[in-house]
Amino acid sequence: MLTKICGITTVEAGREAAFAGADFIGFVFAESKRRVTKEQAKEISEKLPPNVKKVGVFVDEELGTIQEIASIVGLDYIQLHGEESPGFCQKVGYPVIKAFHIHERGDLMKLVNYQCDYFLLDSPAGKYRGGNGEVFNWSLAKDLPYLTGKILVAGGLHAGNVREAISEVNPAGVDVSSGVETDGVKDKEKIRAFIHEVKKER
Repeated sequence: MLTKICGITTVEAGREAAFAGADFIGFVFAESKRRVTKEQAKEISEKLPPNVKKVGVFVDEELGTIQEIASIVGLDYIQLHGEESPGFCQKVGYPVIKAFHIHERGDLMKLVNYQCDYFLLDSPAGKYRGGNGEVFNWSLAKDLPYLTGKILVAGGLHAGNVREAISEVNPAGVDVSSGVETDGVKDKEKIRAFIHEVKKER
């Protein structure tokens, strides 16, 4: 079960997530309280072990800007969290994680138009496009055989409910941000507890 810790803003938090067993580290380059500059992300990225994949999160950003930041930071994946078209995703030039806000079962039909490495199913958008700490109705994402191995679940996850989400959706992985924070700051104990829950034997 893959684990992505998103909204990393410090070297300490990035290294803690990596050493706790995270598979992906997410840097937010869109409007967010967790937004980082490319310089900050580059510094953190250089301190991470090579096996941890680095993900840049963008919302309706210019293609050239995405590619420039990806090159400077050394990103492995681009996560698109806006209204990006299938054609745009194919132009990025990096593996793509496309995020979708799930209100109803019909929202999942949009996914069939996209050729992406992963689809991140998130709760409906709040003030920002992600990291709002709200869950969506996981039962909507059950029984999607055409997306086996490509679904990442996000939205309101924490150590206390992530096993339920995994059981309900059977995703390829899970994504957390606010669920491993205390007072808006990444909490190493919560990161460890979350990853432990995800990785332990079922």
